[in-house]
Amino acid sequence: MRARKQIVLIAHDNRKTDLLEWARFNRETLAQHDLHATGTTGSLLAKELDLHVHRFLSGPLGGDQQVGAAIAEGRVDVVIFFWDPLEPHPHDVDVKALLRIAVVYNVPIACNRSTADFVLSSPLLSEAYPRPLATS
Repeated sequence: MRARKQIVLIAHDNRKTDLLEWARFNRETLAQHDLHATGTTGSLLAKELDLHVHRFLSGPLGGDQQVGAAIAEGRVDVVIFFWDPLEPHPHDVDVKALLRIAVVYNVPIACNRSTADFVLSSPLLSEAYPRPLATS
């Protein structure tokens, strides 16, 4: 990983407000990195933060799979995914696949605000970090 990270931000519908609030609070740190997001979340973040956000498709339309592919190709360094484990999602299989691929490729993935705070405040976020792309 280079010092400037490729950060993906994702939120399920009823967690979008939480992610926007978190991103607004962390705008200065996020502005130092390249931001990516799925569908509507990307549009909301770009408007809220006034930063460029590369957008994948919406999660249910294949965005989660696009993020998974980007992880496998080594194009993602960190995933912040405010998901709702208590709500049923028609694309739940894609969500689980995304979580699995992040673990397989040793990509930090924060699924709640506390973990996202720890990841974003880590001194490793602004340094080059030699992580292996895949486990053996």
